[in-house]
Amino acid sequence: MTSRVYVIAQFKPKPGKESELFEVLKALEPDSCREEGCIQYRLTRQIDHPSATRNEYSIVFNEIWKDADAWSAHGRRAQIQHFFETQVQAEAGLVEDVIVTAYSDESADYDAPVFE
Repeated sequence: MTSRVYVIAQFKPKPGKESELFEVLKALEPDSCREEGCIQYRLTRQIDHPSATRNEYSIVFNEIWKDADAWSAHGRRAQIQHFFETQVQAEAGLVEDVIVTAYSDESADYDAPVFE
């Protein structure tokens, strides 16, 4: 068990904007990868495959952070805030919707007392 935080950030581009959004998001990778506490920050795009289902959230960041504090610091960076302001919140942005989900590899009761 670790204190790591595993993040899936899924982006649904506006119609016809997938390629452009992918490039904008790709530009966030280099600086994010250099952040303290970043273990993985990888942008991926959905592909067709017989074993997979497609959905409207075709661009996904797969992130691993050392802990919740490192992930929180990432979200406070000016570059990340600027992306969300200009591409998600702004009417002219490239993102129709976004879903960000965080996970842990610890069970829900990992620190519960052990009774024998």
